[in-house]
Amino acid sequence: MTSMNRVAAVETADSAWRDLYRISGAAALATLVLIPVQMIVFIASPPPSTVIDYFTLFQNSKLLGLLTLDLLYVVDNVLLIPVFLALYVALRRASESFIAMGTALGLLGIVALFTSNTSFNMLSLSDQYAAATTDVKRSMLLAAGQAMLATYQGTAYHVSYVLGSVAGIVISAVMLRSNIFSKATAYSGILANVIGLGLFVPTIGICFALTSVVPFLAIWYILIARRLFQLGRAS
Repeated sequence: MTSMNRVAAVETADSAWRDLYRISGAAALATLVLIPVQMIVFIASPPPSTVIDYFTLFQNSKLLGLLTLDLLYVVDNVLLIPVFLALYVALRRASESFIAMGTALGLLGIVALFTSNTSFNMLSLSDQYAAATTDVKRSMLLAAGQAMLATYQGTAYHVSYVLGSVAGIVISAVMLRSNIFSKATAYSGILANVIGLGLFVPTIGICFALTSVVPFLAIWYILIARRLFQLGRAS
């Protein structure tokens, strides 16, 4: 796309949506900042393998316990809500059907993540376990914690991950059909989300997931934020 066409595309943005574009640009950058924080937490404090280890972690540091159970990932997804909405508004003229499907999948993925995250439930159970005075009570709380852990690691989380990745692919594909976002933005989004689906490859899946984040997803967020700020300044 030529520089003139890109400027023209920005200038045709609906002025009524300027605040949404600005907020979404800031949200995309905030998500980008949280990515290395999440990785540092994961490396510095690998997730425990048992319920009692989680309870002990919470008793030692409530904040670290919440972070280990993906609290920042939940925050990331909250920040993605305005981003998805802004991308829908910006891209709806390129393919209203596909951008609607992509946005819907992304929002459904966020809802699925919310239902799968049990960080505060585990915090409450940990406090109850620490205050328990009988072995029977402790056994009941350990069983409840195991159920929470199964929910956290179960179907809803994986559904959320898949829906989010497919949404990113669909939205990035629509970018290729528009003159609002650059081809680099579209291709980085497609690569990030396709590689991210490699999480389900046995043994090496986590390597695919990390590769999708750095550099491709990070580049996607930077380019999206840059364009949304430009749209927010358009008259």
